[in-house]
Amino acid sequence: MSTKDLPGLIGAAALLLAAGAATTHAAPATDHEWAPPEFAEATVHDPSVIRVDDTYYVFGSHLAAAKSDDLMQWQQVADGANAANPLFDDVQAELRETFEWAQTDTLWAADVIQLEDGRFYMYYNASRGDSPRSAMGIAVADDIEGPYRNEGIFLRSGMWGQPSEDGTIYDARIHPNVVDPDAFFDAEGKLWMVYGSYSGGLFIFEMDPETGFPLPGQGYGKHLMGGNHSRIEAPYILYSPETQYYYLFTSFGGLSADGGYNVRVARSRQPDGPYFDAQGNNMAEVKSDPALPLFDDDSIEPYAMKILGNHLFTRELGEDGEGLGTGYVSPGHNSAYYDDATGQYFLISHSRFPGTGERHNIRVNELLINDADWPVAAPYRYADKALQAQPGQRKVKRPDVVGDYKVILKDKTITADIETSRFATLTNNGRIRGDIEGRWWFGGNDRISVELSNGDYEGVLSYQWNETAERFDLTFSALSDAGLTLWGSRLPDRPTEAVLQAILDDIEFSSTPLQNDIDLPVSATRNATIEWSSSAPQWIATDGQVNRPEHGLGDQVVTLRATVHYDGETQSREYPVTVREQAPDGLLAHYSFDGNLNDTTGQQAPGQVSGARIDWAGGQIDFVSGVSAEAAYFDGQSGVRLPGGLIASHRYSVSFWLNPSALNAFSTTFFGARNPDSWISFLPMGHGFVNGHTMLWSGTLWYDAGTGMNIPQDAWSHVAWVVDEGALSIYINGEERFSGAGFPHVFTEGTGIFSLGVNWWDLPYEGAMDELRVYEKPLSAAEVMELSQTP
Repeated sequence: MSTKDLPGLIGAAALLLAAGAATTHAAPATDHEWAPPEFAEATVHDPSVIRVDDTYYVFGSHLAAAKSDDLMQWQQVADGANAANPLFDDVQAELRETFEWAQTDTLWAADVIQLEDGRFYMYYNASRGDSPRSAMGIAVADDIEGPYRNEGIFLRSGMWGQPSEDGTIYDARIHPNVVDPDAFFDAEGKLWMVYGSYSGGLFIFEMDPETGFPLPGQGYGKHLMGGNHSRIEAPYILYSPETQYYYLFTSFGGLSADGGYNVRVARSRQPDGPYFDAQGNNMAEVKSDPALPLFDDDSIEPYAMKILGNHLFTRELGEDGEGLGTGYVSPGHNSAYYDDATGQYFLISHSRFPGTGERHNIRVNELLINDADWPVAAPYRYADKALQAQPGQRKVKRPDVVGDYKVILKDKTITADIETSRFATLTNNGRIRGDIEGRWWFGGNDRISVELSNGDYEGVLSYQWNETAERFDLTFSALSDAGLTLWGSRLPDRPTEAVLQAILDDIEFSSTPLQNDIDLPVSATRNATIEWSSSAPQWIATDGQVNRPEHGLGDQVVTLRATVHYDGETQSREYPVTVREQAPDGLLAHYSFDGNLNDTTGQQAPGQVSGARIDWAGGQIDFVSGVSAEAAYFDGQSGVRLPGGLIASHRYSVSFWLNPSALNAFSTTFFGARNPDSWISFLPMGHGFVNGHTMLWSGTLWYDAGTGMNIPQDAWSHVAWVVDEGALSIYINGEERFSGAGFPHVFTEGTGIFSLGVNWWDLPYEGAMDELRVYEKPLSAAEVMELSQTP
């Protein structure tokens, strides 16, 4: 059987709660043998959850689906609205009417529920995207994994100038965009469906539990929230037998990495509302101001309780783990689940992540109910606390709470900015000291109350898995009446000397000689501070500015000294760092391809032949007649791996000649990357957003630099681009074809990966290449013109 708000299970859960079932939390692991949680990622945008027997499924946009037995390890089940998707025999044929109405070839956020006949009902929907022209229907299957058979469309929107579903002329300011459905049973066993995105807002229907279709005569249903094109979407309603509230989860903002997507919640005693926030605001009145520009966020920001948004628990110097830390970017379009057996609540969303652009995965956070009967989200992704392998379980006690914390205080703005963690100490006398000031009280039963200058917060203490530190940390999640979230994650107790040593141990410099300015940190964990001195400030200043020796002086070794201050004590350490001398005429490498893959300047190692991907073995490079002597020929199955760290600057130029034998979209000629999420690629034939023109692009902080033309097939063309602190110019045959700002800083650490003709993903380049030159300086337009005329 499946569980998605089935009324019988709700009743059973209520009996358990009435009998006094208590929630307990395992203590943090210490010296015991244990295995850390294991996670497996899957990609489902807009995940809607349903549990079938012991397996959780999520269905989302683009007909994606995944499943998990433990909410941690996900397996992709389906993806893509195409004939190969196993959820339908052929979705394009089965839902042809929907695609034709919505003028699209893909699907938006699906929702699946099991009705009393035992079959699974998928509420599918499609939208044109740039307008609310959308359609919603039902497809039914005997098995959760399909195949689903279409039962027909029951709702349409976007019929400009024509009668809408309620009989009036369609008006996108007041009528819905019929997408983002969530079907659910209420506590009395009635079936409902809530839906909507932007446009006229969110609406709710009462549904026929036998057919899954809306009961007749409801038009678009009852309006719950939003309107006037406010950026509110993705409604999901969950009933709590513990509080006897219905919670309406929504997402505010835009879903992209720079859209400020965030999850908010309101509540009601009735499934069809009205829904209110803690300040008593009726969500039906929350909408944009029609007198302001489209997608006015200022009018909606103050409302509903914001429980999840952009954040980063920054890993500071001296803390366990590696990398930036742990956080989310634009998390949202969530569903939620109540486990009647354990009394746990879960929030299932998709999220992007700091520094990784538009890459997104499923994320599950535990939901906890505070003393004001509001759900608060745990600060970290869910991990089964039984994995702590700590003998027994216990509640949090007051002495456990006293200590140092990383804290995040979320405001209610809709912004791409990321709330980063700050430092605070919860003292034994109930004070909060540090970057935030206030008071705290331990309430027993894992409860905490916090008083800050901006309001009072009610929260819940729990142990959660800190992915960066790889341990279960004591955390608190608290919510104020104004709808602001306060999170805390406790740091381990450490003596002062150990903190100082950990900071000094964590300071590292690349063994590759420096070419760029470096970031000399001035702060570290627990608000420690760092001072710097330099043995040769003419080469490296104390602010990290690097001045490279002129060519002929040789590389220079500089000793940097870090002095760390913490808790009234000080420790210092010295670090030798090498500064690279300037290259002659700024030329870092010249691969002439005259019968070999050598660098004629002698500064770089020879190129190495690869297979059809950067890191594949095999491949073959032949040499043919070029623009100057010989050229390298790429056969469409091979590439060349160039030396690592070839470019390590924000100021550089690349110049070479191309003679493509074939033009294929996305096939790279010159590829450079810091990692698979941060790269540049020069394409003779670009993607559709630049009309297939020759381009330089960068991902996944996407930058598309189209040249407005295509270099010809079976003919030589000179290409070059110049990067100067984010300013980009692209030249074809000496003529500037693109000029723009904001080009991403990809090569910053001297560890870049470089290749010719191949990357990690796409069809390799087929054609010839000659006279590759890489410079550590921006070339002038005149210098580029000379290279295009004198190979």
